[in-house]
Amino acid sequence: MANQLSETDERNYTSLMNILGIIGSFIPALIGYLVWKDQSEFVKRNLASALNFQITMVIVQIAGMILFFTFGLINLAAWILTLIFSIMAFVKTREGSDYKYPLAIPFIK
Repeated sequence: MANQLSETDERNYTSLMNILGIIGSFIPALIGYLVWKDQSEFVKRNLASALNFQITMVIVQIAGMILFFTFGLINLAAWILTLIFSIMAFVKTREGSDYKYPLAIPFIK
């Protein structure tokens, strides 16, 4: 791998991209994945996991908007899950551990 990231940079980048998932967008994880995936297997694994989870939550939120009148709590549940799992991913990757989001559809491998 060219331009290997330091362990500190790996932790900083993955934890930052995970915590930015709270804003309800997969864009930060996508940008981080595209920029650093070739520089670190740790970053590639963890940002792929974050990206899969955040894309899954966007799909759930879209479905929730479509079905709002019937299932109004879907969006709230998706937001709460995004908040909780993004914070858990932030803490784990900050410690240097891998974090695999539960409930994520594996779009990126």
